[in-house]
Amino acid sequence: MAQRARRWRNTAAAVTAAGMITAGAMAPGAAAAEAPRIDLKVLVVDNGDSSVRAVTAQLKSTGVPYTTVDLNDADRPKITESFLSDTVDGRPRAKYQGVVLPNESPFGAGSAEQTALETYERTYGIPQVDAYTWAHPEVGLDYTSEGGWAGTLDGREASVTAAGKAGWFGYLDGAFRFEDNSASVQESYGYVARPRAGFTSYVDTPVPGGTGRGSLVGEYAHDGRRELVVTFAYNGNQQQFRLLARGIVEWLTQGVHLGRTRNSFAVHIDDVFAPDSRWDTERDCTPGDFDCAGGDGEGTTPIRMTADDAAHAAQWQREHGFTMDMVYNAGSGEEWKTEHGGTDALTDRLLADKAQYRWVNHTYTHPFLGCVQDTSTVPWSCAKNADGSTKYMSRAEIAAQIRDNHAWAVNKGLPVDRTELVTGEHSGLKTLPQQPADNPNLAGALADTGVKWVASDNSREPEQRAIGNALTVPRHPMNVYYNVGTAAEMADEYNWVYTSRADGGSGVCEDNPTSTCLDEPLDPATGYAEHIVPQEARTALGHVLAGDPRPHYAHQSNLAEDRLLYPVMEKVLDDYRALFADNTPLENPRHSAIGTEVQRRAAWQTALANGRVTAYRIGNTVTVTAPSGTQIPVTAPDGTQKQLLLGTSAFGTPYAGSRSAWTTPAALQSALTLKLP
Repeated sequence: MAQRARRWRNTAAAVTAAGMITAGAMAPGAAAAEAPRIDLKVLVVDNGDSSVRAVTAQLKSTGVPYTTVDLNDADRPKITESFLSDTVDGRPRAKYQGVVLPNESPFGAGSAEQTALETYERTYGIPQVDAYTWAHPEVGLDYTSEGGWAGTLDGREASVTAAGKAGWFGYLDGAFRFEDNSASVQESYGYVARPRAGFTSYVDTPVPGGTGRGSLVGEYAHDGRRELVVTFAYNGNQQQFRLLARGIVEWLTQGVHLGRTRNSFAVHIDDVFAPDSRWDTERDCTPGDFDCAGGDGEGTTPIRMTADDAAHAAQWQREHGFTMDMVYNAGSGEEWKTEHGGTDALTDRLLADKAQYRWVNHTYTHPFLGCVQDTSTVPWSCAKNADGSTKYMSRAEIAAQIRDNHAWAVNKGLPVDRTELVTGEHSGLKTLPQQPADNPNLAGALADTGVKWVASDNSREPEQRAIGNALTVPRHPMNVYYNVGTAAEMADEYNWVYTSRADGGSGVCEDNPTSTCLDEPLDPATGYAEHIVPQEARTALGHVLAGDPRPHYAHQSNLAEDRLLYPVMEKVLDDYRALFADNTPLENPRHSAIGTEVQRRAAWQTALANGRVTAYRIGNTVTVTAPSGTQIPVTAPDGTQKQLLLGTSAFGTPYAGSRSAWTTPAALQSALTLKLP
């Protein structure tokens, strides 16, 4: 705790010092005592490189406003003094609080634009990120020929230095490894070099084949300017960038900016209480499905959790400090009970532990809520009315499915939120190609039952949208299939999907341009643990590290038999906790909270795009105006106070060494005002 507090104090001190530099800087001809206005916006100079695009994407996902100058656009604005600064109400104004460049001198050393930019940075104390450059004295580093190294960094370990931990990268635990996903592909090239005077390394690595350590990310202070120098190539999807992206933004903005981001991970377990069909390794399909020729499902053993599986789920949660969302079909459970002598040990065990989970309505018996399906053909089609129109499930039927499931939960004392819903197979929403529009009866049924947040499939609809008065909550499907209970079944179906026809697979991976085939089929005995688990965990962790709040979903079958989901979740949790410091916990929000977060982000991006946000800093005072009612995301150092009509209150909640919040102006105020420490 003492060390963490010290990191925060150092961070706050660095921000305050930067504020003093900014407050004391002057535009040419300005009065010496007048602090300039620094607008909370970033300038991005883009040459098309992946490194600049990655930083830009991080700014956008965080909610930091920025202006882009495209170097490949012949009609782009020129970087001049008037482009960068002016005067507002008699006070000098810096239009950008930070600058992102593809390298240290994209306009050419000594050019008019480069000189204007450097003068601006020096005058107002504006930091500059060199998104990717090579090691040389002009960026404060020795040449790699002087005890350094240049080459592929794939698989190599890097560490946050003591200076990095004490400052902008203190949210990381220390060491991390560069990705190495393919032995045949160079994924990240870099320069490992020794710092010169004025250079402070924040991330370094041992010099390959040499002695000592060399910098990969560091700050070069010189000539009254500061540059964050990054000497390895990256794109926005690589884990090494995702780990460092938060620190790059915090350094660039000196810890005071619009926008906020927190890492979260939520897992929905669909079909709780219901049985799931089982994959047939001989037919390569799921008996009982309309497209499984020769198999009606009769005589097969469905996959359903047992009481022991439920007890294990509760114990696993306690051991791992993580809560799953049980997405339940009560009517399917009641049907199971009736068919099995009137008792159900699984339901009894889950109800005994009901307070340990979050519960989400999945409809009473999991019917398809869209058009009435005609399964006489493959693929299925929507049945038609006599007049040729599409035949849909009625509003009353949909509402009954939602209402009956909720009523059962209330009767059993489950901690359920009536505003949350996951429909079976995300049905009722448009399902291409058969049903290109939502069931027109869905919105009314949601209104009838008080539903505000309805799940959608992120792989089909990644953007949130309205269904009447409700909003969708896109969910990431986990590639752990609903119709498998054992590792061997999982590997078999995975092979069918991801191997070529020549290797005995379906060839789907050959036909789909967004997919790739396995080099060879997985071993049924080891394929799940050795290939699928690490790959699925890496995908899920990638969403987490990108600050994506959307939940993931799997099925109750994945908690049964071989309990396939646990190794994936464990690896995500273990890997995250090994990478991040205690001040950056992995959050675990529920369905409605995630929907609210996605909604706020979309509203904020709209306000920015429409030019309806004004934010600036004068000395240690931050002022923000936005459309009335808009939740404003802000990140600031510990000790920041929110100005009230009378007095102040503590701003935000702590996360990653700073404080952040969605907030609005205080009562009777038209602007949000913060007092920095």
